Amino acid sequence: MSKIDVVRGAMVQAMKNKEKEKKDALSMLLSALKNAEIDKRSPLTEEEENAVVKKEIRQCQETLDAAPEDRKDIREEAALRIGVYREFAPEDMSAEQIKEVIASVLAELGIEKPSPADKGKIMKVLMPRVKGKADGKVVSETLAAMSK
Repeated sequence: MSKIDVVRGAMVQAMKNKEKEKKDALSMLLSALKNAEIDKRSPLTEEEENAVVKKEIRQCQETLDAAPEDRKDIREEAALRIGVYREFAPEDMSAEQIKEVIASVLAELGIEKPSPADKGKIMKVLMPRVKGKADGKVVSETLAAMSK
């Protein structure tokens, strides 16, 4: 069952439960998924669906961070949408899992002690392995911490 069908089912349930805010958030997520599918001109893979959900979460987080303190309406809506979208997002890798993947990449590249100069070469191999499973910023920070 595609994520579009799952989100649509959750949206119908929210309508039945008269949860307007949740229904609105799900409607926006459904729209984003459908638009991505239209842009691709074929059904989305699970990875692509997860990428769309993560992108929506990231956009809501940016809205939440940029909203002024006195605009509680905007902040509450963004927080609610993030909470709803997280139900459909895959679980991110833990820091320990990221370190394991980095260690395997370092072994593969033959690098014992990574230096900041090696970062580009390492990230080039590393990022395709963690794409959609971990935040790039967290991966970069973890690699930087291991390089010290």
